[in-house]
Amino acid sequence: MNTETPINDTRKAELLSKQVEHIDIKSFDARPIVDAMKKMSFTSRDLGRATDIYNQMLSDPDCSVILVIAGSTSAGGCMDLYADLVKHNMVDAIVATGATIVDMDFFEALGHKHYQALEIPDDDTLRSLYIDRIYDTYIDEEKLQETDHTIGDIANSLEARPYSSREFIKEMGKWLQTHGKKDNSLVKLAYEHDVPIFCPAFVDSSAGFGLVKHQVDRMKEGKPYMVLDAIADFRELTNLKIKAGTTGLLMIGGGVPKNFTQDTVVCAEILGHDDVEVHKYAVQITVADVRDGACSSSTLQEAASWGKVSTALEQMVFAEATSVLPLLASDAYHRGHWKTRAKRAFGKMFD
Repeated sequence: MNTETPINDTRKAELLSKQVEHIDIKSFDARPIVDAMKKMSFTSRDLGRATDIYNQMLSDPDCSVILVIAGSTSAGGCMDLYADLVKHNMVDAIVATGATIVDMDFFEALGHKHYQALEIPDDDTLRSLYIDRIYDTYIDEEKLQETDHTIGDIANSLEARPYSSREFIKEMGKWLQTHGKKDNSLVKLAYEHDVPIFCPAFVDSSAGFGLVKHQVDRMKEGKPYMVLDAIADFRELTNLKIKAGTTGLLMIGGGVPKNFTQDTVVCAEILGHDDVEVHKYAVQITVADVRDGACSSSTLQEAASWGKVSTALEQMVFAEATSVLPLLASDAYHRGHWKTRAKRAFGKMFD
């Protein structure tokens, strides 16, 4: 960090004065409004059907649920929502961006916060104050750099060998049990409940800076260093898919986490498992467009042509996720199918 120009601490404190408060899906019952929306049209009806499909995933005794997260919904107020899905056995594995896991959840687990932007001054002004902006949300860059160094410290404590992202994130959860300052951390709860977290592009996050520093420091010392094995990520998640059998996807956003998770079906076939099931259930909440041929990694209908997803029980919801995901999650929580679900504890299959 460049400290030649002193930071205006008064101005910085003024801008970082209103914390983002994460929504609590247990504090309200969304079932009546979701039931009413099912009788409407457009996005309301899409959300109603998506919620039905998610409830079917939870009520199907054979279905394992994979939560797929891209984008900044954790910073925007859904962090405790995701934690509750783990805590209440409503997801069995997670595939996410590194930013979701490190820059947002792990960041807050260290005691730091995200802030609502009460105003959005010139971004050069924000830079001079070491404030990072996610649309209308602020992060203290100085605290984020502390997070980078913490990731480096964890890497320094480990044996110098290859790790999958799942394996390294497990070490992060273990570290939080002793050093964390937030009980309701997704990383910590996933470790405690044996819910594996995969980040197929892990270094595309604050973790990358800490891990690069770890390697450079070790190189200077002439010592071996740890590395992340992206192929192991794909192999491990594919093995999880093979073991799980019937699977359902709850996808927030798209991109790498979405495509990575869907590709496990194809990878399993390449490994000789011709009987592997396509993902039986799938819900995607996204604002991405289909007209550029992408939709942040294809529509669910398009994915069916690749042999990844069934078209019978899938639903696209074109909406900004923080506006509809709390309704879906609260509805599922209060319908209570999670209360009788068998716990998969997939994390143990890698021990």
